Formats: sequence, C-alpha cells, structure tokens
Amino acid sequence: MATSTVNAKFALGKVVATAGALEALAACGQTPAEFLDRHVCGDWGIVSPGDGQLNDAALVNGDRILSAYDMANGKRLWIITEADRRSTCVLLPSEY
Repeated sequence: MATSTVNAKFALGKVVATAGALEALAACGQTPAEFLDRHVCGDWGIVSPGDGQLNDAALVNGDRILSAYDMANGKRLWIITEADRRSTCVLLPSEY
C-alpha cells in the first residue's frame, strides 16, 4: 500500500489492513492509500479534539497515533500507528 511521504510527519512502518477494512473500502471504491496519506500528514480525521491533541503530542513523545475517517459508504475506518512506529494498521472499529 503505497502512500505519499512528501509531507509525512512520522514513519508508518509496515502497513497492514484487516480483511474487513479492505472489503469496506472496496465496496465504496476507495483505497487505503487516500486515508494513509491523510494520517501520515497529520490530518487525524474525525477524532475528538482531545484525541487530536494526543496525536499531536505523540509526534513529539512517540506515543501511538489514532486517526478516524468516514468512508463514502458511511462506515468508519481507523488507522493506528504503533508507538514504536514499526507498524500501522488500517481497520474497522469493530475489529479492534
């Protein structure tokens, strides 16, 4: 899953996606890349203001980063980058 790293604020590490997330994305004609690009550039999507502040702080302190987006089919998508920046997972909230 290739993403643009031109404006990346952190490393994604190995990117994986759950079967449910891939199925939901395919059903609405979207790809993980468009959401991964937003995530890695600091657009946290529809997280709460508090969670957005935690993500901003994680850029400095190395904590986990969680973004949330609504896909075109109305389903919610999460992207989680682990604190060690070794991996990022694209998943549905129900798969957490």
